[in-house]
Amino acid sequence: MAAKKRPSTAAPATVNQPESSINTEKPKSSDSSPEPPIAPAKVYLIFKISLIFLIPYFYLIFYHYDIESELRRSILINAIVSLIGFFVTVTMIPVASKYVLRRNLFGYDINKKGTPQGSVKVPESLGIIVGAVFLVVAILFQYFNFTADSNWLVEYNAALSSICFMMLLGFVDDVLDVPWRVKLLLPSIAALPLLMAYAGHTTIIIPKPLVSYVGLEILDLGCIYKLYMWLLAIFCTNSINIHAGINGLEVGQTVVIAAAILIHNIMQIGASADPEYKLAHAFSIYLVQPMLATSLALLSYNWYPSSVFVGDTFTYFAGMTMAVAGILGHFSETLLIFFLPQVLNFLLSVPQLAGIVPCPRHRLPKFDPKTGLLTGTNDGTLVNLFLRQLGRMSEQSLCVTLLVFQAMCCGFCFLLRWLLTGWYK
Repeated sequence: MAAKKRPSTAAPATVNQPESSINTEKPKSSDSSPEPPIAPAKVYLIFKISLIFLIPYFYLIFYHYDIESELRRSILINAIVSLIGFFVTVTMIPVASKYVLRRNLFGYDINKKGTPQGSVKVPESLGIIVGAVFLVVAILFQYFNFTADSNWLVEYNAALSSICFMMLLGFVDDVLDVPWRVKLLLPSIAALPLLMAYAGHTTIIIPKPLVSYVGLEILDLGCIYKLYMWLLAIFCTNSINIHAGINGLEVGQTVVIAAAILIHNIMQIGASADPEYKLAHAFSIYLVQPMLATSLALLSYNWYPSSVFVGDTFTYFAGMTMAVAGILGHFSETLLIFFLPQVLNFLLSVPQLAGIVPCPRHRLPKFDPKTGLLTGTNDGTLVNLFLRQLGRMSEQSLCVTLLVFQAMCCGFCFLLRWLLTGWYK
């Protein structure tokens, strides 16, 4: 995520905690000297990281669970087109970087201020490439999986419409620097196509210990359930957006949560005998696999030290995609547990969000150019909380620590579901 450098007049505080500040100078003439190329993608590093997820994931699909051949085939086709999307994204990001630099859409890395890297122009808003490739992959996948009369086709396209709408609003935010109070409302607009097309159930299963008190095993919430879906989309989108500020964190947390979502979906497909329930989780896989592949491509450039910045375009796109996957896959409760670090970051941010505590424009740690270490401030963010509790550390070490915490929270979710199976629901 990044915020734009405003004119010299006083600017209102925002809740954004960017790792960069976008330049707003007028574009230079076309005969100006070209910008140097960005650093090569860290594809080998991403490949090693991916193996941590891919090995257990494909083990569950092909060996551990007896999944129907047709469903397994669809998941595999989706994985193949997603892999193609990965390589397309890796190829397109350097090309797109040249264009955004020509339009002066770049930033300076605030966490490297005072060092040579802090004066380098870093291309901004490259999340637009991830979103565009994702949409192409997701649309082309329809040819292999959905028929014209498929009951899922309407909801699938409505989901893509919401994601596309959110991506567009995110890019508008990157260019126009929308005030944070307006940012909170953007996901509510983007979620409308999904809410209008949603034809799934609006019921919840009452926890077994409460059945005797409620008198029902299943409760139909009706419009209240759609209101919950709407609020979930708003939360997921903005929570990814404000848990940011260091190289690789925005994309990294998305990759970890997406991997957890995919493993959860496969486990539910393998353990269920309900065809409709299986299709709901397969639907989630069809959306998350392309997002994970294209996000990994972006991470290969955004990992420390970042060659590109992702912008609000990516954070909005990623948050909406995961919200849509959780809603249509019917595992919104599990999704919220996957988002525990984001929930904690939001709770820490509430005093500044509400204006109770002063909110600076950049809620970033303090960087010491002599040692290269970050020091936590009193701002209410998880990034600063970790630094205050664990002490000063480098930007890369801090990002790894936060992503390990994210993975631990996802693991806790799996453990919690296992402990409560048969007792809670």
